[in-house]
Amino acid sequence: MRITEPRSRFWRSAMVVGVLRLTLHLPNSGSLKAKRQIVSGLLRRLRQQFQVAAAEVGERDRWQLAQLAVACVSAEGPHADEILAHVLSYVERTAGEAEVADVATELIRL
Repeated sequence: MRITEPRSRFWRSAMVVGVLRLTLHLPNSGSLKAKRQIVSGLLRRLRQQFQVAAAEVGERDRWQLAQLAVACVSAEGPHADEILAHVLSYVERTAGEAEVADVATELIRL
């Protein structure tokens, strides 16, 4: 006799998706090429250092602004929030000439 558990039990475990949205101001950027060099290097370092998904998601045609999104998945909300806080701190310390102009964080429980 095979006993199967209700499907809903498998979905009870918490999964949290953390999303960090950053707007960067690049005052010394004089071209899209210069902007892309800064942004692509930063995104690559974030992916390597923190094992997160990261992409440029807005302001793609403006030389001095960049909107970035960083996402992580965790079993616990505080852990996801901690990862995103570390990412933000890292960006503020290492972004060079880029200045953080705006930040939004969201935790989505699934």
